[in-house]
Amino acid sequence: MFKGSIVAIVTPVKNGKIDYKAFEKLIEFQIKNKTSGIVVCGCTGEPATMTMDEHKELVKYAVDIVNKRCPVIAGTGSNNTREAIELTEEAEKAGADGALLITPYYNKPMPRGLYEHYKAVAKSVSIPIILYNVPSRTGISILPETVYELSQIKNIVGIKEASGSLDQVSKIISLCRNDFIVLSGDDSLTLPIMSVGGSGVISVAANIAPLQVAEMVEAALKGDWKKAQKIHIELFPIFKVLFIETNPIPVKAALGLMGMITPEWRLPLTPPSDASLAKIKEVLKKSRVLK
Repeated sequence: MFKGSIVAIVTPVKNGKIDYKAFEKLIEFQIKNKTSGIVVCGCTGEPATMTMDEHKELVKYAVDIVNKRCPVIAGTGSNNTREAIELTEEAEKAGADGALLITPYYNKPMPRGLYEHYKAVAKSVSIPIILYNVPSRTGISILPETVYELSQIKNIVGIKEASGSLDQVSKIISLCRNDFIVLSGDDSLTLPIMSVGGSGVISVAANIAPLQVAEMVEAALKGDWKKAQKIHIELFPIFKVLFIETNPIPVKAALGLMGMITPEWRLPLTPPSDASLAKIKEVLKKSRVLK
């Protein structure tokens, strides 16, 4: 179910409130351009600045708008296991096709704590669970051995890997069952990860170039590495510029330049610097995303 180019969709905000009209526009843009799935309330969607009610409402809204045209995966992670269970249960009730759970941040649990955290969430629902490893944000990395233990739980079906380590990815693939899904969590490493057995990407860049990312991933899945490499090189400047400042600052600025959203962030995130904005605009024009 979860393979290909899956977008980590942004959450448009206008005058401090979620802009549902713009959010629907973004969803339609993604579906029109061959996106394989939509992650709502992932890190790119700024869930850390949402209330619980906003979080639940946005997941339900996304499920309703998508209306089964592609899978919807709800970001439901927390450093509080009880909160993660609540959000995941609500996502299941809303009709989400799966849940993406970031490793608990700040409290830095030991491997046994990570295992028990994910086990507790998985036991509370029947929908598929995708682990999310991003040590640059959370301060902790899931060991491949812990991923293997978790992969024995029936509805833990895969991992979004953003550790930046191909060794980590290779070890996970070598340890886990054949149908355990590994998705890239870093656009610039999607092609290398797929070359060692990854199934696709949960992508930031797909917010602004959904068709190109989808075509790159589709080509890799079909074994057309020459085509995939060509698209990767074309997209590489976009992959890098979208992390010139903390995600999702650059991608929301880019969508603003494209006229897709009002570029607005909730504190503590702020607009990009003038220098960063100029660089984003330059890359988008060179890449023909902007005319």
